[in-house]
Amino acid sequence: MSVFTPVTDADLAVWLRNYAIGRLDVLQGISAGVQNSNFFVTTSLGRYVLTLFETMPRAELPFYLHLMAHLARHGLPVPAPIANRDNEYLGTLSGKPAVLVTRLAGRSEMAPSAAHCARIGAMLAGLHLAGQSFGRKQANPRGAEWRHDCAARVHAHLPSDEQAELDAELAFQAGFDLAALPQGVIHADLFRDNVLWDGDFVGGVIDFYFAGVDALLFDVAVTVNDWCADANGQLDAARASALLASYAESRPFTATERSAWPAVLRAAALRFWLSRLEDFHLPRPGEMVLVKDPGEYRRILQLRAQAHDLPALPA
Repeated sequence: MSVFTPVTDADLAVWLRNYAIGRLDVLQGISAGVQNSNFFVTTSLGRYVLTLFETMPRAELPFYLHLMAHLARHGLPVPAPIANRDNEYLGTLSGKPAVLVTRLAGRSEMAPSAAHCARIGAMLAGLHLAGQSFGRKQANPRGAEWRHDCAARVHAHLPSDEQAELDAELAFQAGFDLAALPQGVIHADLFRDNVLWDGDFVGGVIDFYFAGVDALLFDVAVTVNDWCADANGQLDAARASALLASYAESRPFTATERSAWPAVLRAAALRFWLSRLEDFHLPRPGEMVLVKDPGEYRRILQLRAQAHDLPALPA
């Protein structure tokens, strides 16, 4: 994520004395993203990612860290949190809650094929199934309540046509209850840049800091809206079908989910339109900050609302 809070080599070297991972060799800020301060850390014993949490309440963080540890124990390629010598995952650095996790090998694929999408569908189903045995509960931090509150924050900053679109979508979503769908732990941000590829296989799923308990189908919709969209936001039928069929092999969709699918695709698009609007109109000061185009997800939301030929969920 973007670097909002700087960390010096000297400060990190002292902090690492409470870990059994060797001495600091290289510290490098990561310039992509918009939420936390992330750094690549190389020590004499390995490679890690350091995250400083800028806005998340400290009390919420154990959910994410223990979730990653849980999924790693279940064999999923996710960053495993590193415990310090006090056997704690969460520490404090530069006045912010901080964690070290393993750095996974691989690179993102920004032009995925249907084969890539099939692997992502299988990975997402595996994550949802493994998450069923995770004991901690925490609501999706970008769930329905947040979407309503965020809309209120950004509303006055929008031109009249966007205000009208936002009001209409909120009214539509108010008549739809995601809580009536199968629930579980979701990643909630499984974009292309949050997956690392090791050849033809998924080498890593990263950035779990929007995870929470919500409708599993919402997670599927977030993923399809990104992985299966072309440059204009239209869904590619071959990629969407591959992802959905592969997912359904492990976790079949219910009749209720099949009926709700068009509305959930819209809810997932609304979530990212809103978050990008907030980052654009109400930014936080920081270094190396990347603000993504809100217009991309406005277009995606428009397309999902207008489409009559969306890829159906497998029966």
